Amino acid sequence: MEKTASELAQLLGGNVFGNPDVKISKLGKIESATTGELTFLANHKYEKFIYDCGASIVLVGKDWEPSSDLPDNLTLIKVDEAYGAFAMLLKTYEQVKKKQARVHSSAIIHEGASVGEYCHIGAGVVIEEGAVVCSNSEIGASCYLGKNVKLGEGCQLFSGVRILDNCTVGSDCTIQSNTVIGSEGFGFAPKEDGSYSKVPQIGNVIIEDNCDIGANCAIDRATIGSTIIHQGCKLDNLIQVAHNVVIGEKSVIAAQTGIAGSTIIGKNCLIGGQVGFVGHLKIADGTKIGAKTGVSKNVMTPNTILQGIPAMPIKAYQKFQVGLRGLVRNYFKNKEQGRKND
Repeated sequence: MEKTASELAQLLGGNVFGNPDVKISKLGKIESATTGELTFLANHKYEKFIYDCGASIVLVGKDWEPSSDLPDNLTLIKVDEAYGAFAMLLKTYEQVKKKQARVHSSAIIHEGASVGEYCHIGAGVVIEEGAVVCSNSEIGASCYLGKNVKLGEGCQLFSGVRILDNCTVGSDCTIQSNTVIGSEGFGFAPKEDGSYSKVPQIGNVIIEDNCDIGANCAIDRATIGSTIIHQGCKLDNLIQVAHNVVIGEKSVIAAQTGIAGSTIIGKNCLIGGQVGFVGHLKIADGTKIGAKTGVSKNVMTPNTILQGIPAMPIKAYQKFQVGLRGLVRNYFKNKEQGRKND
């Protein structure tokens, strides 16, 4: 991808300060970028690097002004938001790098499956009967798409992804390696003799448009109906989503979180790493939950911030931590005083 500063400014809606004809072909970090590369400055902690930056072009915010002299050969492009503009370029760069559309000779595609135009199907991929892969999607090596799976346009599945029978993934979704979508939910009914009988899981999983799912996640199919991840959700690595869970649109969940069956998470929620949810909860829109929190009760008030085990409002959690530290200090202080009295 080779672009001039003026071409990039037009693409990003920015203004050039410097040489409009300077060209870049790579993207780099502000600390180490060299001639022919573009980088960005969005965090003031990194501003010191721009004054001896070796890049040809740096994206900066429209209101940014240097506090010292810049390198003579450095061209700036001022945009509304530097990080967002750089993210747009990264996406464009990845699209340019994408493999040419082809189907590897070792892929196994059932004659009753459908693969759209401009798709890349990697080595060892299996696509079962009734599956539909829409155009411009990329399926990495050793992926498996079960019967009647629907994969939308412009999706990318990294190697080893499994999407099991009757599940649906919307358009422009990315699923990282070794994630399993549509595995059987954890359903067992206790018997009088203390053993368990398996409850059949006959539902499916629906993942809507523009979702990103990290590596090694397990998203279980519903017992009846659908486990649903609504549009725009972002899930990190190693997340367990149990049967019949619903995650509201544009919610973000960090690594190692576990969501038990039939819990409903609202829109625009932010959930930290290693959070645990018991089953059958309702979590209001805009809820923010700190890392390692244990959620065992419904959250009915939108935009609540929770932390702790059990989960409590953030201010109550902070007071609790202050009190706990004071209690520990007093314990050791009294213990030491007791030794002196002895």
